[in-house]
Amino acid sequence: MQWFVAIGASVGGLRALSVILSQLPRDFPGTLAIVQHRRADDGALLCRLMSRHTPLPVLEPDHGTPIRSGHVYVAPPDYHLLVEPGSFAISVDPPVCCSRPSIDVLFESAAAAYRWRALGVILTGANTDGASGAAALAAVGAQVIVQAPETAECPTCPKAALARVPDASVLPLAEIGRYLNAACREKAAPWRQARAPSP
Repeated sequence: MQWFVAIGASVGGLRALSVILSQLPRDFPGTLAIVQHRRADDGALLCRLMSRHTPLPVLEPDHGTPIRSGHVYVAPPDYHLLVEPGSFAISVDPPVCCSRPSIDVLFESAAAAYRWRALGVILTGANTDGASGAAALAAVGAQVIVQAPETAECPTCPKAALARVPDASVLPLAEIGRYLNAACREKAAPWRQARAPSP
């Protein structure tokens, strides 16, 4: 059973993502896909910076890249990142909330592909990107986690998400990574037990 964690961040995101990634072990049992608002000419610097904080492989997927557990996938600059069953897609559709890549685009596609097997995480940011996507995830039974606004460098994104999903789980930044690790393990274990073949 594969659990898909979609994370969105804007202003202040690199620091927040570094904190979360540093809390995930090498055997993290889920897949992470990240949209960080970034310049079109950003290159591969973001992946290199994130790799310093995690033992997990960090890469920018191409169109058709298979989705693998225990990997961190970062949306390429100036492309939307979408989830399809078993693989990623990228697109140059118009920006959403003035952003490409867009958090909403990733979250909405994750809701369609993974439904209740997805978790959405909204971090610090300066606009409302991610709020509609968070609502789409919640509508299919996926859990939405929002960084506590008082721990965000810029609280606009978290507050916008909470306005759309008021029953989202609100956690301070320092607790999100450990929570994701525990949640993915807890979700995976009952599934394996319930479907284990009879002796």
